[in-house]
Amino acid sequence: MATICIFGDSIAWGAVDPDGGGWATRLRNYFESHGLPINQDTDVYNLGVSGNNTDDLVIRFSVELKAREATFVIFAIGINDSQFVIPENKNRVSVERFRANLETMIAEAKNVGCGVALVGLTRVDESKTTPIPWNADKKYINADIEKYDQVLKDIADKEKLLYVDMNKTLSRDDLYDGLHPNTAGHKKIFEKIKEFLLDQKPA
Repeated sequence: MATICIFGDSIAWGAVDPDGGGWATRLRNYFESHGLPINQDTDVYNLGVSGNNTDDLVIRFSVELKAREATFVIFAIGINDSQFVIPENKNRVSVERFRANLETMIAEAKNVGCGVALVGLTRVDESKTTPIPWNADKKYINADIEKYDQVLKDIADKEKLLYVDMNKTLSRDDLYDGLHPNTAGHKKIFEKIKEFLLDQKPA
């Protein structure tokens, strides 16, 4: 039996996809119907929380990981870490702390025998996210997102983990508000991660 736990933010949680509940829910629905080629019994837990960054995730990670007896963990987080807080002139979570938080959680997952995959960060439409309309003190810019995405790539390379590149997966038309994928965007993310997992066959 494979138990896949997806840890992430509002994009993983499925914001702005009323039709399918987001890419993680679509993934769960797919595996409930199809399973994996080497293991037909596959549970998928969506543990995304809107607004989360790695500071938030590291607090709840241990409990949720153990409660579900995960065999495979997908980290889909980082864009909120990169969020730039304009009055403070800094990112919400520094690149250094972002790296340290991820390394802590990855070590814990591997310690209990979990496989690990990292989902790369999607780009934003800066014309709508500088600043974000729901909080004029904050903004998302692609130059910062790329720095945090590079950390994900570096960790994946160092730890020999799976990395799903999302850099060119979405276009502006796939974004609801410049940040969150719309239904079409979630479908694209789902398809890419589904094919990746089918190819890798996590157990």
